[in-house]
Amino acid sequence: MWNYLKPLIYFILALAVFMFASTGRAETENQKTLSPYFFIENGDPSVDRFPLKKTHVNVTITGVIADVVVTQKYVNHGTRPITARYIFPASTRAAVHGMKMKIGEHIICAKVKERNIAQKEFNTAKKQGKSASLLKQQRPNVFSMNVANIMPQDIIEIELHYTELLVPTDGTYEFIYPTVVGPRYSNQNEADSPETDHWVKNPYLKEGSEDRTEFDIDLSISTGIALQELVCPSHETEIVWESKSLARILMATSEKSGGNRDFIVNYRLAGKTIESGLMLYSGEDENFFLLMVQPPEQVKPADIPPREYIFVVDISGSMNGFPLNTAKKLLKNLIENLKASDKFNVVLFAGGSRVMAPASVPASGENIHSAIRLIDGQKGGGGTELSLALKKALSLPADQAYSRTILIITDGYIAAEKDVFHLIQQNLNRTNVFSFGIGSSVNRYLIEGMAKAGHGDSFVVTQPLEAHGAAERFRNYVQSPVLTHIAVTYDGFETYDIEPPVISDLFARRPVMVFGKWRGNPQGTIELTGMGGSGKYLKTVHVSETKPLKVNSALKYLWARTRIGRLSDFNFKDHTRDTRAQITSLGLTYNLLTANTSFVAVHEVVRNPEAQSQDVHQPLPLPLHVSNLAVGGSVSKVPEPGLCTVLVIALLILMLTMGHKKYFRYRV
Repeated sequence: MWNYLKPLIYFILALAVFMFASTGRAETENQKTLSPYFFIENGDPSVDRFPLKKTHVNVTITGVIADVVVTQKYVNHGTRPITARYIFPASTRAAVHGMKMKIGEHIICAKVKERNIAQKEFNTAKKQGKSASLLKQQRPNVFSMNVANIMPQDIIEIELHYTELLVPTDGTYEFIYPTVVGPRYSNQNEADSPETDHWVKNPYLKEGSEDRTEFDIDLSISTGIALQELVCPSHETEIVWESKSLARILMATSEKSGGNRDFIVNYRLAGKTIESGLMLYSGEDENFFLLMVQPPEQVKPADIPPREYIFVVDISGSMNGFPLNTAKKLLKNLIENLKASDKFNVVLFAGGSRVMAPASVPASGENIHSAIRLIDGQKGGGGTELSLALKKALSLPADQAYSRTILIITDGYIAAEKDVFHLIQQNLNRTNVFSFGIGSSVNRYLIEGMAKAGHGDSFVVTQPLEAHGAAERFRNYVQSPVLTHIAVTYDGFETYDIEPPVISDLFARRPVMVFGKWRGNPQGTIELTGMGGSGKYLKTVHVSETKPLKVNSALKYLWARTRIGRLSDFNFKDHTRDTRAQITSLGLTYNLLTANTSFVAVHEVVRNPEAQSQDVHQPLPLPLHVSNLAVGGSVSKVPEPGLCTVLVIALLILMLTMGHKKYFRYRV
């Protein structure tokens, strides 16, 4: 019998192997996803793969406004012309309003144009052999710089100029300069993905590799009020004090690799006060104002309603090691301090997700210990399917007697941010959302956006020692709002184009901020009213006591950036044609980088007559404490059971039913 079966068995096995291989090959060819990848040296000395040699940042903080100039130095040490692309991060609040390109003694001021027009001008210049640069926004916190026709031994400097408003929380101001974009997980088909997502497919250096780009920063701060505290928790720095209210922060000579994590500076003013009041600017065509009002002290209520907390925890590959260990400390602190009247649940996610319990459980000692044991046993690995995990969390049975809060703990390394924003926004009637970013260079656009969409707040933990403080701030935050029913009225002061149009309830101890434009004479009063813990709150500002100052010219950029942010960055509805037109108009009118406008500079000299150059995508270092597991290539999928699986199973059944158990055991 075996002689008759042997050819059939060989045929079935060969067919199964062929079909399995074909399935994998088809998946590779037809379902290739956007994914970062590891850079591999090709050994071609004629092409410089690391043309960006240095980034120097000069920061001037005056009052509550940070003026930042970033200089990128590109040098081609190869023997062939190259066109370089570099991906770099920025603050979500940055108003980029200037760019220059310097080649030798020639300085070309970039012009802001519609995104498609700027791209065409850059492509044309590249084909003509001209040196050119193009700055595009890929996300509100991710930019791309393209520099065409960098000739051998060229030195090209690109200078970017942006302004940012610093908003204190609990009396502490924080300036952040992000230095590196972390690798983003994406399950999009590369062939069908939009142009704005192509940057996700970027090369990275492996963990522990030496960064090929120098990073340096020089920060000066002038507050006008004595500084009580000034620290840089992220880097080794030197602080030079020129007076009690004037200081300078420089990178220490011992800091050798400062470009792999966010550069952070925290400061407090004497007496824990904050700069509040009115700022005015009178321009040629328009006048702008900024109102900052410190809220009253928070009063904690004696009776807090019972709450349900659902912890959605990222255990993907990028969280492996330090980020996940820090997240565990944060979770333990949060869970162990729940009230006996609370309920909670835990959703763990990577490529898939699992739930601790089918419904939230009481915060008893036994349940808390079970949750901690579950969390302690996790190791980072796999993809980052945040949307699926959120859907699972939102679908959990809800007890109407409890106020539900979802806490998302992640480094934010995904590309589909707006999908998550939409999902949260659609479920506001059921829950609110808080986010904790864990890591040295988190995706702040996602972290901040989830909180904004969920009417919550965001917290970022860059090192384990900060976990306790972040948990404490969250507990204080959710006790009760600082100020509700906030309204601003203007009497005798003609204002228009106010941002934001409506002010939400204020939970955190940060000032109420209102931007706008004004006409006529700066006179009359502004009144801010609301309900605080002690009753009605009223703050009156007399406009005539404030003089318009030329040094406040940045207000026009900050107003425009605030409006763009409302229309674009955290707009949780689909963009209409009118919205896109408004964003484009704001970018062109106020000379700002937006999702729809880009900066382009062209040196009108043909420097590469043959117009042939090698495209180079500069590899990025992995952020500090992020492991190689964050870069996994295309998403691996296990083929669903198909004909190949069925044939193998049929073969085994056939042999067993034919009475060849013994033969099968010893000879097959």
